[in-house]
Amino acid sequence: MSLWIKAGVDPVEVVRRAGHSIAVLWKFYATLLRGQEHRANQLIDDALGAPDETPTTE
Repeated sequence: MSLWIKAGVDPVEVVRRAGHSIAVLWKFYATLLRGQEHRANQLIDDALGAPDETPTTE
């Protein structure tokens, strides 16, 4: 399950496939899920068309 979550699979889909509940996911994988905040922010920025915050050299 950790690999699926790190790969970006929706956590709801992960627990459905594993036959677990969301409560089980949060109990055992809360740290891992919290660690995905940067990735989630990037996905939201991409969807909104926000410019990348990474500085570029010209």
